[in-house]
Amino acid sequence: MADNAFASSGREADAPESAGKPAVGTPAMGKPALGKPMGYVLSVNGSQSTVGLPAPVSVDNARATVGKFLSVRSGKSYLIGMITDVAADASPAAREYGCRAIARLDMMGEIRLRPDGKPFFQRGVTDYPAIGDEAALLTSEELRLVYDVSSDDTINIGQLQQDDTIGAYVNVNEMLSKHFAVLGTTGVGKSSGVAVILQQILDARPNLRIFLLDGHNEYGRCFGERAQVLNPRNLRLPFWLFNFEEFVDVIFGARPGVEEEVAILGEVIPRAKVAYNQYRSGSERPGIKRNDPRATGFTADTPVPYRLADLITLIDEQMGKLENRASRLTFHRLITRIETVRNDPRYTFMFDNANVGGDTMAEVLTQLFRLRSDGRPMTVMQLAGFPAEVVDSVVSVLCRMAFDFGLWSDGAVPLLFVCEEAHRYASADRNVGFGPTRRALSRIAKEGRKYGIFLGLVTQRPAELDATIISQCSTLFAMRMANDRDQALLRSAVSDAAANVLAFVPSLGTREVLGFGEGLALPTRLKFKELPRHMLPKSEATISARVENGTGDTDGFINTVVERWRGATMSHQQKTEEVKVDDGTQDIDTLAKGEFGAMPVNSGLTPDRFRILKKPLGASLEPESPPHESRRPVFR
Repeated sequence: MADNAFASSGREADAPESAGKPAVGTPAMGKPALGKPMGYVLSVNGSQSTVGLPAPVSVDNARATVGKFLSVRSGKSYLIGMITDVAADASPAAREYGCRAIARLDMMGEIRLRPDGKPFFQRGVTDYPAIGDEAALLTSEELRLVYDVSSDDTINIGQLQQDDTIGAYVNVNEMLSKHFAVLGTTGVGKSSGVAVILQQILDARPNLRIFLLDGHNEYGRCFGERAQVLNPRNLRLPFWLFNFEEFVDVIFGARPGVEEEVAILGEVIPRAKVAYNQYRSGSERPGIKRNDPRATGFTADTPVPYRLADLITLIDEQMGKLENRASRLTFHRLITRIETVRNDPRYTFMFDNANVGGDTMAEVLTQLFRLRSDGRPMTVMQLAGFPAEVVDSVVSVLCRMAFDFGLWSDGAVPLLFVCEEAHRYASADRNVGFGPTRRALSRIAKEGRKYGIFLGLVTQRPAELDATIISQCSTLFAMRMANDRDQALLRSAVSDAAANVLAFVPSLGTREVLGFGEGLALPTRLKFKELPRHMLPKSEATISARVENGTGDTDGFINTVVERWRGATMSHQQKTEEVKVDDGTQDIDTLAKGEFGAMPVNSGLTPDRFRILKKPLGASLEPESPPHESRRPVFR
């Protein structure tokens, strides 16, 4: 009986409303207001059809315009398509059907009936319409059938733009396992959208670990007690976890290394690892010069601990054997570089206890990737606090360790690695950026899913992102973008027949997004959920208070800025002397106590923790702790 109803030649309602809610595919289901057709098919090709529209192009305030969905009766199915273009038309073919305008329709899928009579939506077209077939605006019931696919495998990230009573659902398994990307220019609600997606993933997949690279320190308060926040003040990432390229990049301050000095490092680092390994094994410390890396298999990339003091001793010993003064200068410069970086308080996160040693690799992995989540399965890594010249190396280490952990654990702990401002670390221009960082991200994109490591990319300039990496993302969320190059890349990445809907991208509103790909039933125009005010992403690199002309607190404000500025480059081993500011406010030692103090590893950020400035110490400010306190990280 359902088949007979579905095959009915018209879309007029034959059954009274009291008969109950009509099933999708019955005559009552798809009719527009007053049961009148919106238009008629005039032409058809492989993926599009042209529908003639009468004048006016609306029925009881139901307007047929760009972005609306139409359904077209074709055999035993209803074709579903989106209007991508509307224009006036006075051709004879259009006048034959009483039409004064035409709409171009991108055909996306169809509603069919199962053997049991229940309707379902499927992508693709099997029965094409014929000339003269009726077209009508999609009803709420039909729209809900297409998009309301809520289940245990989906997350709700917002509402449809066409009908805000229908949720925008994404298949979380498809989105994660095949990677995703969020694209959009600055100020369109991109960060809020990322926060919504990640919050929904946390709810749906509590056993998944999430690692977020936060380039502007804006996500610290978005996830409450479910995320730990790491920054240079509470992170401990030992220098020996850096591979050779990454360590050289740090020592030379992101500049190309001097060939002779790099060659020396490549020789002495494995020997330093052997020396520490022998020392830790309990045997008497042998002469360092007799250490042979080939006996242990250590290379410059092997992630085993060694002491910086041993490294400098080995370089010094080699320098002592040289008689040529010019050659000795090369060794001397290398030692100076290492000691300069070691003594820079901004690099404490790397070189704390550099001369003490200790194999803390397991603890570092546990802390970074929340292997013991303790109710906090997510890590927010705030990068704005790191020295600019070392950020690429740090990101490279984190990406590489995430992939290697998945590889050597056989994917035992699934991890979502989210990279904000991805174009900074994997530029499309191979001459820009740090090669190892690009390779590490590319490896996650290409092979990560095999080992339970998934990738989420966030960028405002997709055209500047390595095309190989973004091409691996099968679900795309495109927000407003005005740049032609960005739009061109997006068009090339969307293989769906509905690529014409990308014409909406430049005119999308705040929080509006076009979703494409494996995670969504159809290309979808939606609006992200609105976050509570206290959970909105907010950059901690901005100052919340303005200093107006003539206010009495200007001097205190400026003095505080100057003292924090100077404190950024002060040695952490020297206790700051008490300094009284001119306006009689508290001394800088007291003022900085909360700001320089070490933050517990699992603590979140309190938005109001700074009295005068909202901006944290960020890249250049290091924790000041009394000399008697241990600076070893605390792992829980």
